[in-house]
Amino acid sequence: MREKTRRTRGESLRAVIEDLGPMLKGWFGYFKHANKSTFPKIDGFIRMRLRAMLRKQQKRPGLGRCHADHKRWPNVYFAELGLFTMTQAQLQASQFR
Repeated sequence: MREKTRRTRGESLRAVIEDLGPMLKGWFGYFKHANKSTFPKIDGFIRMRLRAMLRKQQKRPGLGRCHADHKRWPNVYFAELGLFTMTQAQLQASQFR
């Protein structure tokens, strides 16, 4: 995960998200019966790494943890770009049980 979301990767955010998709779906398939509290932590970590990449592209220091970054790039922004979130997948899977 860390290697795929390096700040200096040099690819567009859309390309990074497309690259992450299959791996995240595989992780969810394997860990879908894990404790529900695990998925928001993983999703938050991924979005933090993506925000850090966006900060780096704007030549701003930091890791994407400040409130201004959450306002600048909210979770919906990443969902619109197609980021797979384990929390949403878990909610959808629980509705079919």
